[in-house]
Amino acid sequence: MKTKNTLLTIIAYLLMIIIWSTTPLAIKWSSQGLHFITGVAVRMMIGAILASLLSLLWYRSIPMHKKARQVYLASAAAIYGAMMMVYWGAQFIPSGLISVLFGLTPIMTTGFAVYLLNSETLSYNKIIGALLGIMGLVVIFSDQMKLGDQALYGIIAVLFSVLLHSFSAVWIKHLNEPLPALIVTTGGLLYSMPLFIMSIILFADPLPLIIPEKTIWSIIYLGVMGSVVGFVSYYFVLAKLPASTVALATLVTPISALLLGKWFNHETISNSILIGTILVMTGLIIHQFYSYLRAKFFKKTLS
Repeated sequence: MKTKNTLLTIIAYLLMIIIWSTTPLAIKWSSQGLHFITGVAVRMMIGAILASLLSLLWYRSIPMHKKARQVYLASAAAIYGAMMMVYWGAQFIPSGLISVLFGLTPIMTTGFAVYLLNSETLSYNKIIGALLGIMGLVVIFSDQMKLGDQALYGIIAVLFSVLLHSFSAVWIKHLNEPLPALIVTTGGLLYSMPLFIMSIILFADPLPLIIPEKTIWSIIYLGVMGSVVGFVSYYFVLAKLPASTVALATLVTPISALLLGKWFNHETISNSILIGTILVMTGLIIHQFYSYLRAKFFKKTLS
């Protein structure tokens, strides 16, 4: 039984890394030949249907009491707001850069937690890590400004998406309602559906006569893997492994996403993006793992 659980944890962890690495590229492909609002809305519709079916199958019902509705609203804020911004921004910047910017999520989440939850303290390592992350952003900004205003707007949109995503996570934590991860995902998707449908009606272009096959498969992949399997894998791993081990994925996925964008979408990785990425990743290591690494180092030294 223990071996089976270990194997499932390894599979879930690998799935999580693969999905997080491939999602930025799939987002770019899902909007090729199709308005970005239609791409994200159809993806979320697929996710909502699948998540609802799984929730009803496993839990028989979806709770709708007051606290649960508040959690769904917090989740929907990230699903709608953050996803709309990242899909819009993805039109103007490389897919790998999206993953690098999302690597700042733990730093932003800590900032919100300090002021909203009083559960975090701004230690020196967290401040230094955040400053290095900001330095990395400055380097990336300076590089993308050479490409024109649209690239700059794309970075700002994705950063705003990361901000919403981080705020939503802290908001849900603040509500402190013990709902299963699948239920939270399902409720958030269902609550965001009216907004996506309204956005299609008001802002999206009419459907083209021919939609590229790559676009269709990317939307299906994101709807099933990105919106449902990715969330379930993440929360399953979080329940089985230390948070520090789970957070290691945020160091792997930006690099793998950059390489996937270069190999499959012919995206250029400039020296500035590379330097900026190294700064962001170094800042994340100091921010997240300084205490752990220091404890390990001193333990080995003393022994």
